[in-house]
Amino acid sequence: MRIDVQGVEPAAPAAAPALDFRLRVHADAPVRALTLATQLRIDADARDYDEDARRRLEGLFGPPETWGRNVSSLLWARTVTHVPAFTGSTPATLTVPCTYDFDVAAATYLHGLPGGEVPLRFLFTGTVFYLDGGRLQAACLPWDTEAGHRMPVRVWKELMDRHFPRTAWIRLERDTFDRLYAHRVRHTLLGWDDTVRSLLETSGG
Repeated sequence: MRIDVQGVEPAAPAAAPALDFRLRVHADAPVRALTLATQLRIDADARDYDEDARRRLEGLFGPPETWGRNVSSLLWARTVTHVPAFTGSTPATLTVPCTYDFDVAAATYLHGLPGGEVPLRFLFTGTVFYLDGGRLQAACLPWDTEAGHRMPVRVWKELMDRHFPRTAWIRLERDTFDRLYAHRVRHTLLGWDDTVRSLLETSGG
């Protein structure tokens, strides 16, 4: 069995941000069903980075002099896709939920890229049910079933802009939030942007 990744587009309609990767699944025998488990990884060491990108990603990979040992593959997502019966080849859609949570390394990485392409690696496992001589058989996908794809960075950024226009999200511990809220009330600030700006100005940031 061979699986190709042919493209990517925003999942629509979707209440939460997600990307649909278009797959083409090829099989030598008639398939009755395929349960496809996918580990999607970002091959961060498979592209070049200019000075701007290195500055934006320093919080993830450290200073430039350490990138040789720090830049490596990042886990983006794990998904399960159910593919119905087919003969020969069939299209399939692999839906990947996306987050703007900067505690997630993949989101930090994708946000930090100014442009270009994201080198992706799809590692497939799962069970295929197929016909052999008229009898139903089951087999696991070979361990080396995988595919690569280079996704334009703009696809992810446009998706985030659609769901979170001109905003970004961070998580805070409740105690930190309570202190931040108290600062907002104490200084009669109108919104959270004003609250954070006042703290940055106070600290000289």
